[in-house]
Amino acid sequence: MAGGAREVLTLQLGHFAGFVGAHWWNQQDAALGRATDSKEPPGELCPDVLYRTGRTLHGQETYTPRLILMDLKGSLSSLKEEGGLYRDKQLDAAIAWQGKLTTHKEELYPKNPYLQDFLSAEGVLSSDGVWRVKSIPNGKEASIRVWSDFLRVHLHPRSICMIQKYNHDGEAGRLEAFGQGESVLKEPKYQEELEDRLHFYVEECDYLQGFQILCDLHDGFSGVGAKAAELLQDEYSGRGIITWGLLPGPYHRGEAQRNIYRLLNTAFGLVHLTAHSSLVCPLSLGGSLGLRPEPPVSFPYLHYDATLPFHCSAILATALDTVTVPYRLCSSPVSMVHLADMLSFCGKKVVTAGAIIPFPLAPGQSLPDSLMQFGGATPWTPLSACGEPSGTRCFAQSVVLRGIDRACHTSQLTPGTPPPSALHACTTGEEILAQYLQQQQPGVMSSSHLLLTPCRVAPPYPHLFSSCSPPVESIPVFGALCSSSSLHQTLEALARDLTKLDLRRWASFMDAGVEHDDVAELLQELQSLAQCYQGGDSLVD
Repeated sequence: MAGGAREVLTLQLGHFAGFVGAHWWNQQDAALGRATDSKEPPGELCPDVLYRTGRTLHGQETYTPRLILMDLKGSLSSLKEEGGLYRDKQLDAAIAWQGKLTTHKEELYPKNPYLQDFLSAEGVLSSDGVWRVKSIPNGKEASIRVWSDFLRVHLHPRSICMIQKYNHDGEAGRLEAFGQGESVLKEPKYQEELEDRLHFYVEECDYLQGFQILCDLHDGFSGVGAKAAELLQDEYSGRGIITWGLLPGPYHRGEAQRNIYRLLNTAFGLVHLTAHSSLVCPLSLGGSLGLRPEPPVSFPYLHYDATLPFHCSAILATALDTVTVPYRLCSSPVSMVHLADMLSFCGKKVVTAGAIIPFPLAPGQSLPDSLMQFGGATPWTPLSACGEPSGTRCFAQSVVLRGIDRACHTSQLTPGTPPPSALHACTTGEEILAQYLQQQQPGVMSSSHLLLTPCRVAPPYPHLFSSCSPPVESIPVFGALCSSSSLHQTLEALARDLTKLDLRRWASFMDAGVEHDDVAELLQELQSLAQCYQGGDSLVD
């Protein structure tokens, strides 16, 4: 049991969701490892929200993610489906059955040779006496093909659920279309397996506040996610369901079928997930959800390769680790349902995300100094493929700033010196942040949180801070969720792209379980959703 924590059950659906999830759990694990450090601030985030305690058959205590993940055959590389903490299935079978045994051994997937040192338990003893994980050598990050190559967290045997009827690799047998994904969870085998795992985790919770779904939008897992969200809504009404719709890096005009499928899957996924979730947020480093390719977003203080899922997923996991802070707090947490209600009034159940990674605070600067440098511009980099936020309207927002030392929260002006701005006159960091948001978006409902705890970026987090020496292990991050008028143009553009399609050319997508009437209904629902974000008023106007 989680000892009074308001538990969250995480679902990871798809391979890019696995990449984001692997970084996310590595960051949680790194934070757990630092919790006993006397130099660290007192625990502000409650790990029991995401983790569960257990015990192996040998009596060993375990602390594993409260997680169900689904992926395709061949996606685990050398990771065992049942994990490595608990008793081996073959050993159990041998003990239970007293008769003759015949063993048919499947060829093991080879381990990534570049990662064997990194994955070893040896690590590196640093000069400060702390045992640290080895970092992945520069130039070898491109060799990471599957998320299990860099996941350092032990999983419970009930976590991994493989969809054996589709392949991760190769051109044949792929889970490419929304209809295929929906049909997976209509099959009794997979539906019952998911329900059994849900019941296992839910029944041991004292107070389940809800579910967070990390779901690929670009392929058939959009259909798996839509069906999973529908099942959760039916079985666990009243619980929060927050869905993070994930899209990998940039795409190219030359891949016609892949781009059309991506468009259709994204549109169907967004509409169906919105119908069954409390809140939906697309997450992508791409510049657009539509057919027209746009360059990936850039970060002033990061150097990343947008073609590497290992890089893109690390950045999105860092943003996710920040914007989910409100419902993971030890003290005065905001429940998932309350957060969703605040952001999704008047039918606006889709929100955008943005972040500054890392938040810039030069030596000798205070928080007001740093915030004033942004001027009147929207400070964060957009992370929802909805274009630049400048010039758009915000209806409601939830903002988190983390990792700023308390001594830097307020301006240390010499007595008698007039404050250079209203922010410099504030007496607490919380007051400064609230005042800044009010200046940026007057009259908008804003929820803000200021934490001392930074975001962990220790290995195997990629080398994105090239100018930094020694290696960076934690960073301050400024993240936001916003109900934004930019979604009006984004959703309308999606609908326009869909109306231009000749569906007869894409019969293979339709044959996967989608009717022409479904597409007509999809267009109508997209346009209705877009209208929610046109003009309108903020909650407090």
